[in-house]
Amino acid sequence: MQAHAPVVTLTPTPLMVERRFPLDLHRSIQSIRELYETGKQKHWSPGKDIDWSKLDLSAYSSGQLEAAQQIWSRRAWLEYTGLAETPALLIRFCLELDRESDPKYFLTVRNTEEAWHVECFHRYAKALGGYQSRPANSAWEEVINRTLYRDALNATQSLDAYVATQCAMADGLELELARLYAGNAREPIAAQILEQVVQAKERHASFGWLYLEERAAHMDMATKEMISKQISAWIEEVAFSGYHIPTLSTQIDTQPDAAAATLAAEAGLGAATPESEQGAFKQYLQNAFGRLEQLGFVVTPPQHPVLGLL
Repeated sequence: MQAHAPVVTLTPTPLMVERRFPLDLHRSIQSIRELYETGKQKHWSPGKDIDWSKLDLSAYSSGQLEAAQQIWSRRAWLEYTGLAETPALLIRFCLELDRESDPKYFLTVRNTEEAWHVECFHRYAKALGGYQSRPANSAWEEVINRTLYRDALNATQSLDAYVATQCAMADGLELELARLYAGNAREPIAAQILEQVVQAKERHASFGWLYLEERAAHMDMATKEMISKQISAWIEEVAFSGYHIPTLSTQIDTQPDAAAATLAAEAGLGAATPESEQGAFKQYLQNAFGRLEQLGFVVTPPQHPVLGLL
């Protein structure tokens, strides 16, 4: 008997109705337009600009390679989120009347870069011995299967709050983790991939923070309080779930994930130990909270069940 996927019933997502005219396409946020221009100039090809011929795995044990396969497969799963999220966010920007043109242009480049990352993560995992198409522990699927595309399109949700949470806070964390992994990538192909990823994610995170700075200047306190609460919810519901850093989860057995990260990190295959990841997370939150406070957002420091007050 053929197995069928379970039927999931979702509440319909309310969408905006397009009001295109008058269509204003002038440059209004120069810093974000520059990110768009830089992204175009940094155009690269995963097949041509990564020297896959330099891959030599003879010095690695089977255990190290299996650990790295798990790490890089998971990266492909996470980056895949953007393939649906970014087009949805672009549509939302286009549907809202009077939204600036610069973010719209930038998001088209961001989505292309996300596709290149997925391609690289997938190809590298295969080269290490095999890409894993799903988590060994199915409990991770609920954590990773997020609905950001629906959140971005939801007309009842604040676009500014979405950008603050997902494009500033979440993308900023992804940038810091990518820098951490790149700093521990002694294998040449991993180093080349992560060098490209860091450059792209610097632009992605900059977009979120620059746009938040632009909009914050015109927000009232009630709006800032609402956005602060959404950021707190993201930390507690997403970051603490282990989405970015598996060992932050207290609901799933993360020992296999911690062991794989440690083994791949020790081998220099572009990973980091759980302790290093957690340290980067705590430092990032402190820096982000300070930056938010300068913009008038006050986020209550969260309490992690294991790490304590952050």
